[in-house]
Amino acid sequence: MLGLLARKVGMTQIFDDEGNLVPVTVIRIDPNTVIARKTQEKDGYAAVLLGIDDLKPSRVTKPYKGQFPENIAPKRRIREFRDFEKEVAVGDAIGAELFEGARYVDVCGISKGKGFQGVVKRWGFAGGRHTHGSKFHREPGSTGQSTYPHKTFKNVKLPGRMGRERTTVLSLMVVKVDAEKQLIMVRGAVPGVNQGIVMVRTAVKKQRGM
Repeated sequence: MLGLLARKVGMTQIFDDEGNLVPVTVIRIDPNTVIARKTQEKDGYAAVLLGIDDLKPSRVTKPYKGQFPENIAPKRRIREFRDFEKEVAVGDAIGAELFEGARYVDVCGISKGKGFQGVVKRWGFAGGRHTHGSKFHREPGSTGQSTYPHKTFKNVKLPGRMGRERTTVLSLMVVKVDAEKQLIMVRGAVPGVNQGIVMVRTAVKKQRGM
């Protein structure tokens, strides 16, 4: 698997080689620095630890700084990628060129927060009639039992906080990779707000050559 930390820029539209208008989401790849490599012999599994966004030295504690090599500045965001298919060394900077051969990618991020919502918006309840005299419109209705055990069971669909959860969108088509500007353009929507951090990886359900 190949993957990088990136930043969602926003949505736009471009024309493909056939002249069709394609809506795309632009993802910017900031240089991902290789912080550490884990091997099967030493750690029991193979992985690569990547980081982005340098931290000010005054904002770094000694325990946090201790996991970074001396020649690498501490990073604000780090992520471990297991079974990294490309051979890299500690200190290398990886960019958008990593996805030049990929046709599909998966994007993982934190979805937009929508605050406290009712059952109609959160779960898609139909609600009651809107006619005159109806006393049931958007309420969730009864949740307890009239007989034993006299309680509300777990996992009942009720009002509550909606959004701001880890979300993964699978098999987004890569429309264009601009290695010079470090941009990846994918067809479809990407979770999260603009300028939010996302994780981009090669698609797990579609092969690279499809």
